Amino acid sequence: MIQLHQYESFTKVEGPGHRICIWVQGCPLRCENCFNEETWSMEGGSQVKVEDLFQRMMHDVKRYPSIEGVTFLGGEPFLQANPLALLGKMLRGEGLSIMTFSGFTYEAIQKANRSDWNELLGVTDLLIDGPYIDALHDLSRPWVGSLNQKYRFLTSKYAHLKDELRTIQNKVEVHVHPDGSVHINGIARKIDLEQLKNLLNI
Repeated sequence: MIQLHQYESFTKVEGPGHRICIWVQGCPLRCENCFNEETWSMEGGSQVKVEDLFQRMMHDVKRYPSIEGVTFLGGEPFLQANPLALLGKMLRGEGLSIMTFSGFTYEAIQKANRSDWNELLGVTDLLIDGPYIDALHDLSRPWVGSLNQKYRFLTSKYAHLKDELRTIQNKVEVHVHPDGSVHINGIARKIDLEQLKNLLNI
């Protein structure tokens, strides 16, 4: 089972190309001025079976054939490494790429040498690691919020982006779901997000 916080069936702002994105629930790091404080508690969100989530994703890939991969965000994905690694293997089997974010550093993940963490690394093409550090806030690079965070190209899938990162602009999306709920995702200055929320009255 995966403790799921949020699901987006199509995004252009959470990694290379067009992607499906899931935010998992639960994070022990609690970074100062985190943009996703609602994902901290392990009690929130909803439990979803890996197979059910996989089938949902396959349905969305058929709806949006330009989708090239799936992004795991949080919360902290490595807290749910076992089910995410299983999901990642299934997705990779369908030709989709995997991008994973973690507040843990790559060095800490490697040093821990946990089998479940290693399995999640094993299905990840691009890892972005490191906690958000408010004193190092910087939005000049895509998909990250502070200067300490690093891009780890674990396979050759996105290695071509190494020299292109500064040319990729951060963007924000607004998703209005059938139930009337509104979800804002992407990278922007906090003041911009607050203004957008005020405009949408959410």
